[in-house]
Amino acid sequence: MPKISEKAHSMPASPIRKLVPYAEAAKAKGLIVYHLNIGQPDIDTPQVALDAVRNLDRTVIEYSHSAGFESYRKGLSDYYKKNNLPVETEDIIITTGGSEALTFGFMSCCNPGDEVIIPEPFYANYNGFAIQAGLKVVPVTASIETGFALPPVEEFEKKITAKTKAIVICNPGNPTGYLYSKEELEKLRDIVKKHDLFLFADEVYREFCYDGATPFSVMNLSGIEQNVILIDSVSKRYSMCGARIGALISKNKEVMNAALKFGQARLSPPTLAQIASEAALNTPDSYFEEVVNEYVERRDIMVDGLNAIPGVFCPKPKGAFYCVAKFPVDDAEKFCQWLLEEFEFNGQTVMMAPANGFYSTPGKGKQEARIAYVLNKESLKNAVTCLEEALKVYPGRV
Repeated sequence: MPKISEKAHSMPASPIRKLVPYAEAAKAKGLIVYHLNIGQPDIDTPQVALDAVRNLDRTVIEYSHSAGFESYRKGLSDYYKKNNLPVETEDIIITTGGSEALTFGFMSCCNPGDEVIIPEPFYANYNGFAIQAGLKVVPVTASIETGFALPPVEEFEKKITAKTKAIVICNPGNPTGYLYSKEELEKLRDIVKKHDLFLFADEVYREFCYDGATPFSVMNLSGIEQNVILIDSVSKRYSMCGARIGALISKNKEVMNAALKFGQARLSPPTLAQIASEAALNTPDSYFEEVVNEYVERRDIMVDGLNAIPGVFCPKPKGAFYCVAKFPVDDAEKFCQWLLEEFEFNGQTVMMAPANGFYSTPGKGKQEARIAYVLNKESLKNAVTCLEEALKVYPGRV
């Protein structure tokens, strides 16, 4: 029997989904499982997007341009300019999700064997994208004690070698919810400029910033315009995760020409989803105001509730809809599995994503779990109660 590839062996399983069989078994026993493991919002998709598909007047669902419909790219350019990002239509390639955007970016900018530096914990699928492109992820560890602030510049400098090609960030961050300040991004700018690196920035949670905080985009960093690669997506902004529409954005024409060739190889991004995404650009500002207010309330229920449990520590995030909490347990992965296999409180239990899967350094995040506060407020209150009761009886509590 032929053997599968080394690359297939090295692809990591998702820490977000790896416990799904245990959750399904818990549900089969009749338990209510509060899914805090995955960033799937229960927020309604904007009506204008749904209506665009529902009222579609076409007789053929044809390919689009490999870079995406020009009308959509022009609309996106207007959206970015409204948010003070200097992005022109020709700076945009529409992709099948932000995942494809980052993969195209990696393959356009890096050679197999190159290294990319990423502050950890980071979105676990970055590992998979790097493996697909033949890259090595080099982590720089952020600390839960500092709320996952950008590690010191010196830590980045220590990791840079002749093979270093890029730095990758997510802002606001998944899994931590940390929002990098302008000053932190300017420190990264200086490193990128000094060593002539690419700077990839995943800014898909731009709309979700709290407590008066405003995001600062890498597109506004002066002096590295040709080094910056922006990754974007409609998934979380408009609660359209299943549409699978993202965008790769850069002022670097050589990068964009290369990425377009990868786009041509997969023909085009999905037509129906582009139609919905273009219509979503007309979403009223009131939609985001309501959503942000809702997430602030959900965040406060979850984070304040966690911090009220003896032994639990959870920094309060300024953006996105995730937090990472440290639990007084021997092993968070065992704890998460135990919650699904052996625990229930009033017929309920909780599913979280063990945070060790969001670190690249072995052994890091062993007592931590990522939580997505994407459920309704009553469910989040019940989930906090479940976790409090679980920690009273968990045999591996420390």
